[in-house]
Amino acid sequence: MLRQNPSHHTPAVPLATPSFHGSRLRVQVRGAGIVGLTIAHELQRRGHRVTVVDRAPASGASHAAAGMLAPSAELWPGEEAILRLGLTSQRLWPALATDLGVELRHTGTLLVGHDAGDREQVRRQADLLARHSHPAALVSRREATADEPGLGRICAAALLAEEGSVDPRAVCAALLDRIRVVPDRPVGEAAPDVTVLATGARLPAPYRALVRGVRGEVLRLRMADASDLPTRTVRGWVGGEPIYLVPRTDGELVVGATSEEHGGAPVVTAGGVLRLLSAARTLWPALDRAALVETTARDRPASPDGLPLVGPTERPDVLLAAGHYRHGVLLAPLTATLLADHLEQPSAPLREPGLDPRRFAPDGAPRRWPETPTRRARNPNSTGPKPQLDRERSERDDHDQREGA
Repeated sequence: MLRQNPSHHTPAVPLATPSFHGSRLRVQVRGAGIVGLTIAHELQRRGHRVTVVDRAPASGASHAAAGMLAPSAELWPGEEAILRLGLTSQRLWPALATDLGVELRHTGTLLVGHDAGDREQVRRQADLLARHSHPAALVSRREATADEPGLGRICAAALLAEEGSVDPRAVCAALLDRIRVVPDRPVGEAAPDVTVLATGARLPAPYRALVRGVRGEVLRLRMADASDLPTRTVRGWVGGEPIYLVPRTDGELVVGATSEEHGGAPVVTAGGVLRLLSAARTLWPALDRAALVETTARDRPASPDGLPLVGPTERPDVLLAAGHYRHGVLLAPLTATLLADHLEQPSAPLREPGLDPRRFAPDGAPRRWPETPTRRARNPNSTGPKPQLDRERSERDDHDQREGA
């Protein structure tokens, strides 16, 4: 059986004791996805008065997200910052999950390759992680299939033992039970001291050009017998097609995800469903017997350089929490901590200057200053964003996705 290596276990970080002794701030958070709600929860926990504004709470990217806490599996050359940020935020998740009373699965990720080309992908990923002192355990096909008997034919496998997952829908439901969310700012209510914009793939003016939507299609299937599910997240490549399978304890399996730049509303496509089902069935043949219970398409919020936008703007009363792309669930607790710390000590240096939204002008053009991150390398087989297309940006108010997941 494949076991977690305790020597590489990432220790959890408990929730910090609130240390702010100034006046309570009135904070308005716009956007009730997992990022916005987690920010509101952290600020409320520190004693601030928080109102979240969203006409459709938890209905955007967080509703589609699989909830993988997988900084290692997401690493690619040029994305080292995401690995570091992801590992930091991953350590915050156990305390948050306990506080909210939601399940956090610690079963790890099995990274697999179906054919000879996919085998090289697995090996390159393992080599890259080793270079960053975060090794993956290469395992034989026999070991992998002994641990996960439902696997189809594979040529290579590696265990990322420290990774886990949460159900973003359960997380958002728990947060919504604790946080005041209104569809519009109440008439007659005092203006907030500060507004946090966490509206996902559609930021309001003048920040609209700082994010763009990258459509992702996700499937949810259900097995009649939960024992037919994988015991941990399985992700990898099938004929170069990236795929992941994330099991839930209730018998649900989340399968994803496509990635496509587009100019319209995010919709489920026949081609996207076909590609996902074909790759998933190849890795896990028992899915032939599964019920396809849901297909979902949402826009992920991508920034110009692929790094989140977390922190102050030129306006002292407006902060951004946007551009998390694939990493919204993973980075939610870190984002909340960074923003809360900045609100309470606005004159202190930013803990993560590379995420400062002011590295871009409002039109999305990079500013030349020392903290500007370098543009990330593109993985041709990843589900990451393609270079931004030259297209008209539609308002698409009816399809606003108000969150990052």
